[in-house]
Amino acid sequence: MTNPLDLPFDTDEMLAGLKPWIETESPTFDAAAVNRMMDLVQHDLATLGARAERIPGRMDLGDSVRAAMPHPRAGQGGILLLGHLDTVHPLGTLDALPFRRDGELCYGPGLMDMKGGNYVYLDALRKLLAAGVETPLPVTVLFTPDEEIGTPSTRELIEAEARRHRYVLVPEPARPDGGAVIGRYAIARFDLQTRGRPSHAGWQLSKGRSAIARMARAVSEIEGMTTEDCTFSIGVFHSGKWVNCVSSVCDAEVLTMAKTQELLDEGVDRMLALGETGGDVVLEVRRGVTRPVWAPDQPGTMAMLSLAQEIAGEIGFEISGASAGGGSDGNFTGALGIPTLDSIGVRGADLHTLNEHIAVDSLVERARLAAALFCRLEA
Repeated sequence: MTNPLDLPFDTDEMLAGLKPWIETESPTFDAAAVNRMMDLVQHDLATLGARAERIPGRMDLGDSVRAAMPHPRAGQGGILLLGHLDTVHPLGTLDALPFRRDGELCYGPGLMDMKGGNYVYLDALRKLLAAGVETPLPVTVLFTPDEEIGTPSTRELIEAEARRHRYVLVPEPARPDGGAVIGRYAIARFDLQTRGRPSHAGWQLSKGRSAIARMARAVSEIEGMTTEDCTFSIGVFHSGKWVNCVSSVCDAEVLTMAKTQELLDEGVDRMLALGETGGDVVLEVRRGVTRPVWAPDQPGTMAMLSLAQEIAGEIGFEISGASAGGGSDGNFTGALGIPTLDSIGVRGADLHTLNEHIAVDSLVERARLAAALFCRLEA
């Protein structure tokens, strides 16, 4: 049998394959753009002989693609390769952040989070198929469109699919030290709205009640609740159309992250308690999507980490394992108790920024890791 570590992975070939993926921009809220990305990936899967199906999107979001890779037991439970193809970068980001290689780094929107990892793991399957290597377990691929906004439309799909499998691999970008994630903190999102009273800001300022001013006070109050184990941050703030009008409506979005479910529940209670229905300005707090705590040190996951560490040692690098914040769809599968190894994708930095990039040498490194995992994970 061919040693998966000896497969002919080629950096230039991988970068050439990644280029159209990165240049097909796919911001979450643009369903048509995400679906163009799904078209591209579905084509790539078809060229591998996979039995791919398109799952229509919901909630005005993009489609998902699920594919059973060629195998005598194709479609049966085994290994689930789970990734998302949406990004935080709006259309046109390529103008400021074009796909390009600069020495040992490669840049592009969504390259680190997480198109690079998805591509690497598919390339590992491509090379295994080309070499005639049959993995002990069948592999199913599931790519989704909405992870960057908390997975509101595909959580049920992910959980239902994951329950059929023995293992889940999530090629999110590696932790800063190159390590994997074996547990994740809980995350809750909230939608806030303040409603005041409009007036002309120059002529009748005193008659107005500013929704912006009330929300601004809420920002300080909410972010002031942050502790080391439970954080609160406002990442979206919208209000106003005219500077000479006292704004009557202001919207904001809050993200809460907690290391334990108990701390998250307390954080949720504190957020909901901020609501005000009386007075001249109303503050409404609505709970949004939630990612459950994925507790670390589950035996199945730790066995996967041990195997990954053994493989990494053979390749020539080290891989640690730790819990992390940030959230991913691994929260769902890990919380179900399904052995899940997360953040085993490419190494890089500055994800979600106009400097998002990966370390080029991590492409072959992680492809070898992926190929060996596919070959050594057994029932």
